[in-house]
Amino acid sequence: MATTKAYYFYVLLCADNSLYGGFTTDVAKRFATHLAGKGAKYTKVHRPLKVLYSEEFDNKHDALHAEWAFKHQSRQHKLAYLAAHGIRV
Repeated sequence: MATTKAYYFYVLLCADNSLYGGFTTDVAKRFATHLAGKGAKYTKVHRPLKVLYSEEFDNKHDALHAEWAFKHQSRQHKLAYLAAHGIRV
């Protein structure tokens, strides 16, 4: 019986109203790591409040590509992306 590993792209809302995009295999565990101040340099300074969005991928490449594409957009485009997925900030 083969098991496939899921990979996730996720977006956090931070205390300063900024958006952080990341990649993980376990969104809840990764968010807990961010809350503990150990997740990423960005979230140590821009404290995360909640997970706004996550999307599952069946391979690491696609999840990392989604993260990269999100991070390289303007805030306006990030908000439009989230709105297109039913998320209002």
